[in-house]
Amino acid sequence: MITLFQSPVNSDAEVMGGTLVFRNTRVPAQSLLEYLDDGFSLEEFLDNFPSVTRVDAVNFLKLARQQVQHENHSG
Repeated sequence: MITLFQSPVNSDAEVMGGTLVFRNTRVPAQSLLEYLDDGFSLEEFLDNFPSVTRVDAVNFLKLARQQVQHENHSG
């Protein structure tokens, strides 16, 4: 399980107005989901946003999947 301390994303009012971004970047986490929704691969996303590490991108996708599964089971 990924803890908040290890989170691949963060939100800071001083960075991109509080938008959820990959840690140590200004790349919105939502951008990865949009890339994948548009049919692009993870590799294409990483090529276009080299400041995002593969580990952070994969961990964010795991967190997003866990959130969706949680919402599906609690609703």
